[in-house]
Amino acid sequence: MNDFTLASLRAAADMVHAQVPPTPQYAWPLLARRSGCDLWVKHENHTPTGAFKVRGAITYIDWLRRTHPEVTGIITATRGNHGQAQVRAATAAGLSATIIVPHGNALEKNAAMRAFGANLIEHGHDFDSAKAEAVRMAEEKGLFMVPAYHEQLVRGVASYGLELFDAVPDLDTVYVPVGCGSGLCGTIAARDALGLKTKVVGVVSAHVDAAKRSFEAGRLIASPSAHTFADGVAVCTPVQAALDYFGPRADRFVAVTDDEVAGAIRAYWQDTHNLAEGAGAVALAALLQEKDAMQGKKVAVILSGGNGDMSQMAEILSGATPQVELRKAI
Repeated sequence: MNDFTLASLRAAADMVHAQVPPTPQYAWPLLARRSGCDLWVKHENHTPTGAFKVRGAITYIDWLRRTHPEVTGIITATRGNHGQAQVRAATAAGLSATIIVPHGNALEKNAAMRAFGANLIEHGHDFDSAKAEAVRMAEEKGLFMVPAYHEQLVRGVASYGLELFDAVPDLDTVYVPVGCGSGLCGTIAARDALGLKTKVVGVVSAHVDAAKRSFEAGRLIASPSAHTFADGVAVCTPVQAALDYFGPRADRFVAVTDDEVAGAIRAYWQDTHNLAEGAGAVALAALLQEKDAMQGKKVAVILSGGNGDMSQMAEILSGATPQVELRKAI
């Protein structure tokens, strides 16, 4: 049973805010003009790790230290933002942190994880193969495997939803990027705990749309490849526990192409001078795809992270869409 009562989420938010100040939500007039709606951006790119994942790591590591005091080190798989968050929280709690990333992972995310203190290992060619190696090494090395989705992660992540809804309680719709699902579930948990009617829309890459197809089918469906530069949403196999929670509660899902994501990154830069990574821009891309239907409504998009590699960002801001080699799932 998920502990997503308002009292529990407020307590988790207090724990998060002891380390991470609330991030802003801004109504940018140029973005409003571009989208045709009353648009708010939740700036999760303004956290100490440049992404929303920092929140859930704080509550998860606190739970781990209380319930498994014998643990001396963690291990997890990531494309970057989850890993940065876990390393930051684990090392602060006196734990070692081993991070498994796929080959070809964003170089600057790898560098950031090492700077936070990670033992970083490259394995496989997509998130799912990195995850399989992390599970194997956890058993071999006696490390605690941190999943990409867990109730205690969601409790922390929900703090950005509380901040957004406390500031703008009358939103019609919120668009949320979906990788393994903690952001979507946290936003839904905050909405439901506050008793609001806001529609929460999940957004995936059209090139890695397993979460969308699973939501629509009501059962897990995997994608055959992770062929997108938006690495934070490049998850081939959805998480059953996340699907169980968001399945009956999300309004719908939208899939966006890499060209649409690149366009949204350029829109963020032109209209707000914020730099969004690929996954951080998918929510705006989805809104722009649906702009005709959203005319005049009060809408929010989650800018979930800003950790894009400089070379990739330079390519996008010059007008191109990065090309990614086809990465097969295992």
